[in-house]
Amino acid sequence: MMGNLLLRGLIAGLLAGLLAFAFAKVFGEPQVERAIAFEASAGHEHSHGDAGAEEEEEVFSRDVQAGAGLFTGVMVYSLSMGGLFALVFAYAMGRLRAFGLGPRGLALLLAVLAFVAVYLVPGLKYPANPPAVGDPDTIGARTRLFFLMILVSVAAMVLAVNTARAFFPRWGGWNASLAAVALYGVVVMVAAALFPSVNEVPEHFSANLLWQFRSVAMGIQVLLWGTTALVFGWLMQRHS
Repeated sequence: MMGNLLLRGLIAGLLAGLLAFAFAKVFGEPQVERAIAFEASAGHEHSHGDAGAEEEEEVFSRDVQAGAGLFTGVMVYSLSMGGLFALVFAYAMGRLRAFGLGPRGLALLLAVLAFVAVYLVPGLKYPANPPAVGDPDTIGARTRLFFLMILVSVAAMVLAVNTARAFFPRWGGWNASLAAVALYGVVVMVAAALFPSVNEVPEHFSANLLWQFRSVAMGIQVLLWGTTALVFGWLMQRHS
């Protein structure tokens, strides 16, 4: 049974990854190129007149980064996410049965909750930035803060779902859900207020480019979670 679940999760992750890669290639790479051009232009102005300045050697060419590198990264992430999604589905299937959700409904609910907890809320505190944004010396600290925010958000979501389950028999679905949303909101807002802010966007960086880059980043996540949920839910419904 678990093997079949994992296989369906991997199939869903595979299809989601292919769609996300195509979306990132068509809509994301142009924004990355524009950001790199901005960085190169700013770096040229900064080092103008410095005869001793040396250019950093590129480990991977842009063609590799935008092609095989992008494809590998997206597919590894999406396949891992598909397998993890199948495990979470198996865990939640019996515990959320009281809500009366079928396989497709449960898969869609889990995808929405995961998208909010893993990407949307952490991304509101620490949004995605293009390559030209950020001090390389602080990337480690920024990464740790982002993943710590994900950890807090996921823990708060698990607590909220368990709260909804506990209150469902007495309060009904609507009131139990409202209580869960309120609990989750309070926890993540307190965490966001306590965590340090990170704002390393250069003053003259294009606001339009920044918005487009972050919109594409969110679109990739919506495609990944949405496709995984729809394909996995359909496979589970078909074989139930």
